[in-house]
Amino acid sequence: MIRPGLVSISFRQLAPHAVIEQCVRAGLDGIEWGGDVHVPHGDIACAREVARQCADAGLAIAAYGSYYRAGSSELAGLPFSTVLETARALGAPLMRIWAGTSSTAQTDDAQRRHVIDDCRRICQMAGDAGMRIAFEFHDGTLADSAEATRDLLRTVDHPACATFWQPPHGLPTDDAAAGLRLLLPWLSNLHVFHWWPDAGRRLPLADGAKRWRQFFVVLAGDPRDHWASLEFLPNDDPGLLPQEAQTLRQLLAEVAATHMQARPSMH
Repeated sequence: MIRPGLVSISFRQLAPHAVIEQCVRAGLDGIEWGGDVHVPHGDIACAREVARQCADAGLAIAAYGSYYRAGSSELAGLPFSTVLETARALGAPLMRIWAGTSSTAQTDDAQRRHVIDDCRRICQMAGDAGMRIAFEFHDGTLADSAEATRDLLRTVDHPACATFWQPPHGLPTDDAAAGLRLLLPWLSNLHVFHWWPDAGRRLPLADGAKRWRQFFVVLAGDPRDHWASLEFLPNDDPGLLPQEAQTLRQLLAEVAATHMQARPSMH
């Protein structure tokens, strides 16, 4: 099942209770909370209060979007144990982290080994707590392409290691879908937006409906649950969330119905 949600950092200007209100009003199922503003690393009281407010509103916690960078954050003063403790207080099943501080092409062998060693360490910590980590699929990290992310996941080789996915800017739909298909065995959640062809043009999701329909088709046959969370709306405008959420829910419903119709009969 693919569940519709929201990434809280879409509305950094709003307090957590206002983000929750917007999410409920838009008919979304859950929230991925950011660790920079809404649920800061180490603020356990805040994490517990946000978890309580979500439960009261009938919303699930999709993930904890930490800003931990494997291989560097620990040295910079952000222990992963703090991230883990905060995520547990929040009730998040998954922590989003960044795979290093440089792109695959710009990372030498020693740096890569350092990032991978840290990934294995934090995966073990997460797994021991019954949780997972997932890479932010993003430029400037070792998860900067589908192929690089697959190689990283295979090298880390830990059951608590997964990856997020979002369509790379400007990449043709078929190529982006192929990358998603490549990462499907390790996929956790998706970040949903329509920026075309780059981050300078944030467009309504409805403008990218054909593109996103193809992406959701890739996931339709996967029996595991995934979140498809809206992120960074045009102009960061909360007023646009209801229509964006409606587009997302409609796309998910269409793809689910088509998939069910395509399944062979059991008779």
